[in-house]
Amino acid sequence: MRLKFLLPRRGKRVHAIGMTQAAGLNQYNIIAFVPIVDVERAKAFYRDTLGLRLVSEEPPFALEFNANGIMLRLVMAQKMPAGFGTVVGWQVPDIAAAVKNLQERGVSFERYEHMPQDELGVWTTPTGAKVAWFKDPDGNVLSVSQHP
Repeated sequence: MRLKFLLPRRGKRVHAIGMTQAAGLNQYNIIAFVPIVDVERAKAFYRDTLGLRLVSEEPPFALEFNANGIMLRLVMAQKMPAGFGTVVGWQVPDIAAAVKNLQERGVSFERYEHMPQDELGVWTTPTGAKVAWFKDPDGNVLSVSQHP
């Protein structure tokens, strides 16, 4: 589809039909994609440990979860791609409570030498945000964070 841009004439604003000033994807929900290899372990972790609602199973493609209204698709892969950092994070109102709750469910939090973390594994960013990282059964890095 070709878009035609119209220029204003003599100080009047002209808009193309069907275009809005808020064009783009801002009005739509995102879908998160996380690769997995061990389907049964991933299903148990995301459903039972993290408490997400399993919406559908679509072998050999994906498991679909509802993450508070956001679609989370665990994509079934033959092998894991090279890691590149956090793949999914949850913004929480009280990071200490969230970390303790997940620890009670068997989640272990990551420690990174180059980051000063408190006794729960929480790092405070220069802007005051607090972040803690953990891994799913396939090694994907997930996080919880609290923002000022």
